[in-house]
Amino acid sequence: MLLLVGLGNPGPRYAKNRHNIGFMAVDEIVRRHGFGPWRARFRGRIAEGRIAGEKVLALEPDTYMNESGRAVGEAVRFYKLEPETQVIVIYDEIDLKPGKVRVKLGGGAGGHNGIRSIDNHIGRDYRRVRLGVGHPGDRDLVHGYVLQDFAKVETAGRDKLIEAVAVELPRLIEGDDGGFMSRLALIMNPPQPKPPGPKPPGPKPPSAKPPKPDREADDKPGTGPNTEAINGGNADGL
Repeated sequence: MLLLVGLGNPGPRYAKNRHNIGFMAVDEIVRRHGFGPWRARFRGRIAEGRIAGEKVLALEPDTYMNESGRAVGEAVRFYKLEPETQVIVIYDEIDLKPGKVRVKLGGGAGGHNGIRSIDNHIGRDYRRVRLGVGHPGDRDLVHGYVLQDFAKVETAGRDKLIEAVAVELPRLIEGDDGGFMSRLALIMNPPQPKPPGPKPPGPKPPSAKPPKPDREADDKPGTGPNTEAINGGNADGL
């Protein structure tokens, strides 16, 4: 069994925030893979399904981001899960450009309060799926930036990324983290078609020879410009 956690803040006020892309991704996974209905449990809501032959429990904490670890900790303890092999957490990452994805096992919180809370409850050794949302450019603007809705120009790329995560998730479930990232990179940045090369040279046209001058009239006796000289002068002198 795997515990698949999406991070975000509950309620319609936060639903479209950059900070909620973890919720968005898990919602799409549950929908696409035909999970059962959502129900309240573990200080959040859960839905059950199967992906790549593995039972998966999706969890979205209702504790607000800063207390996400309370919900995750309860689920881990109840099912006696090993975080290193049985817990996957999906969340927003400001240090990645929009559309970029990184998967890693363990590590630091990187300033993410939801991850810090989970680390405190189950330790650091679980798989983290970081979805890039970009950086505002100033550290002092980060809090307001992640709690803003995605801009209109960002929504198409965001939706494409979320769909790709849901489609390619079986690779991650099977432990192919590298293949999962490679497929997402290809989907988000497909190779550009090569420009057409030069056309092969066609057959050369036959060379046009200059026409020969028509000298037929000059070669006949009694004709041409020198007729008078050749004939010995005027016709009256014959």
